[in-house]
Amino acid sequence: MAQPIDIISRALKDIGALESGETPTPDAAQDAFDMMNDLIDQWSNEDMMVFNITEIVFPVIAGQVQYTIGPDPSTANFIGASFVGSISGNILTITGLNSGAVAQGQTLSGTGILPGTRIVRNLTGAGGQVNEQGTYQLNINYSANVASTTITAYYQKPLGIDSAYVRVNTNSNGQPIANGGLDYQMAVLQLDNYNSIGLKTLNGPWPKAVYYNPNEFSGNVFLWPNPSQGEVHLFAQTLFSNYGSINDEITLPQGYSMALRWCLAERLMPMYGKASATQISMINAYAAQAKATLKRTNMKPMQTAQFADAMLSSRQKDAGWILNGGFFR
Repeated sequence: MAQPIDIISRALKDIGALESGETPTPDAAQDAFDMMNDLIDQWSNEDMMVFNITEIVFPVIAGQVQYTIGPDPSTANFIGASFVGSISGNILTITGLNSGAVAQGQTLSGTGILPGTRIVRNLTGAGGQVNEQGTYQLNINYSANVASTTITAYYQKPLGIDSAYVRVNTNSNGQPIANGGLDYQMAVLQLDNYNSIGLKTLNGPWPKAVYYNPNEFSGNVFLWPNPSQGEVHLFAQTLFSNYGSINDEITLPQGYSMALRWCLAERLMPMYGKASATQISMINAYAAQAKATLKRTNMKPMQTAQFADAMLSSRQKDAGWILNGGFFR
């Protein structure tokens, strides 16, 4: 599996800064590594470069309309996850989920957990809250194992919320329904839409709309109306994670290593000034082609709805569609 130093060496050779068989100096490698992390960070803002959607799950607190997503679990109405797990080396094994959902990019805390520990890859565990039990790769290799313990995880602060729904009736006769209940679509509001709501503390059985206000390190989630029950599911594009060292493993889907190589070469050319006109043209073309290929793969064409009108948010009246499975007859 490729490492950042591999991408850096290839990019420097592509622009003529290194000869075949040479390795970059520590200073040159660090400069290119910083540029690579900046490049990856920028990709989080390009919709079609993002390959994964994070599902953010949290139970509503009766009477609370504002919640916080971010790195500090001590903030009011913190949105996070809690599960039981153990760590051996850089492998996290999850055996039970208490609340929330498991997601790639989550930062972990708890007894024996080193600061900055993140989930970087799904292994036998699928994430989410259905098939979450299993193994996950971490960004840190532990020298001492962590015995089974309760671990708190927080979600990455998303740049925006793409869609949402609320799950209600998650209990029957006082007993929880595993992965059960009814799901209702929630509207994702912009600021002007949220401001137009006259009574933001209006009481309701469950939230029907959500407004998200991202800050620098955290984000605020506002629900409307003021809920008394429900489990909210938010969907947001997963942010690319920066690498901590030039020897980290690059855990990206097929095609991203090539895009990193050529895009990094494109960014490094002005720093070295060794590329000829022919090289500049070739590298620009390869970088554009690599990104275009990934964007075609990640592009989500509009699909024609195959469900009854009752499922559409503009026509939805009740949950009667569940009687026929939501399909036309």
